[in-house]
Amino acid sequence: MKVCKFGGSSLADANQVRKVCGIVGKDRERKIVVVSAPGKINDDDIKITDLLIDCAEKKKKGADFSEALNKIIRKYRNIAEGFGLGNEIIEAIAADLNKRLDAQDLSDEEFMDSMKAAGEDNSAKLVAQCLCSIGLKAKYVSPKEAGLILSVENGSVKVPESSYRAMKSALRADEIIVFPGFFGFSPKGRVVTFPRGGSDITGAILAAAVGAEVYENFTDVDYIYTVSPRTVKNPKPIYSITYNEMRELSYSGFSVLHDEALLPAEKAGIPIHLLNTNNPDHGGTIISGEKNQSDVITGIACNKDFIGITMYKRLMNKEIGFLKKLMDIFYEEGVSIEHLPTSIDSVSVIVKQENIGGKLEKIVGRIESELEVDELMVDKNIALVAIVGENMNNRIGILARICSAISDQYINIIVVCQGASQNNIIIGVKNNDSENAVKALYKAFIL
Repeated sequence: MKVCKFGGSSLADANQVRKVCGIVGKDRERKIVVVSAPGKINDDDIKITDLLIDCAEKKKKGADFSEALNKIIRKYRNIAEGFGLGNEIIEAIAADLNKRLDAQDLSDEEFMDSMKAAGEDNSAKLVAQCLCSIGLKAKYVSPKEAGLILSVENGSVKVPESSYRAMKSALRADEIIVFPGFFGFSPKGRVVTFPRGGSDITGAILAAAVGAEVYENFTDVDYIYTVSPRTVKNPKPIYSITYNEMRELSYSGFSVLHDEALLPAEKAGIPIHLLNTNNPDHGGTIISGEKNQSDVITGIACNKDFIGITMYKRLMNKEIGFLKKLMDIFYEEGVSIEHLPTSIDSVSVIVKQENIGGKLEKIVGRIESELEVDELMVDKNIALVAIVGENMNNRIGILARICSAISDQYINIIVVCQGASQNNIIIGVKNNDSENAVKALYKAFIL
């Protein structure tokens, strides 16, 4: 059995959905199909998920949401008409959307989750009918019916073992199962969503639950590349990569696969095969516990818009509990810490700007008053560039080569972090220096 997931670009219109149906029908082992909400047809188009968010926000404010709602329904209708489907499926989708909009017993967060999940849920219902229209036996299965019950712990969505057991028996059928990505249900029956891009996570969870031979993730690129094609023209492709390397690169800015999708597949020992919906016979990239490439550096990723809060205090290293008190401040303010480089008398806290939001001034004030630091500096607009490769381990001179390549471009390195596993080195530079930094490192290591 294979589990295959199709992203929003693969479902943007009837022509793309027809490609999806052809891919599914070509291999009888593709028994479980996970779908995203329809994406953008072109750069001027709007994703259904964004339209649903706009619709929900206007509903909460008591504003007119009819234009956004009509755009959503029109997108689904265009796909249905492309397969010659009757109006019944569109009426069912419209009724579902209106029912969600009229819900009275949900908190604001629950209401928003319900609305966002409507994109994938109705996409799965429609794709199931599209598959049936070309002669394949397919059925829609909801996460609740399959037993995908989720819990939320410290802001993170967890899948209990009982859900895996329930899905193992529920996802056995003669027909092709079409399953909506991105969401599950709480024990109380409320919709719980994964982060944006969470359909990747759903696919990995289902693959692990049924013990799939492979988890195929179809997107709109032929490979995962060593650097972003937006930064370097025609970069070298990656043919095989380990789970650890992919997790580091996804976390650091590679948007082709959600980093949280890797853990369920890795735990179950299921390889992930990234493929292109528009070029399905191309080799693609295999993500597994092993890799065939011997390159020292597997990939270089960049993630922008971080803040560095650096504090100095003499004899900080002698003060028992200093770091605990520092981290407690961020925990109490609900801000996750990305990196924590330290020295004898100083420590820097690296956080994502969007996560700290309007809490920066309060956090800085608490650090100054509660920890009695001698000096504190805030550095904004930092980009973190990650150099990743399991073959870096025990290679002499890697950091020297990184620093040399960056200094040759007259770029200042703000911070350096190296993981304990020694398969990644992260350097901090200013946002406006990040593209040149990535190009310099690509030239130094990969070319």
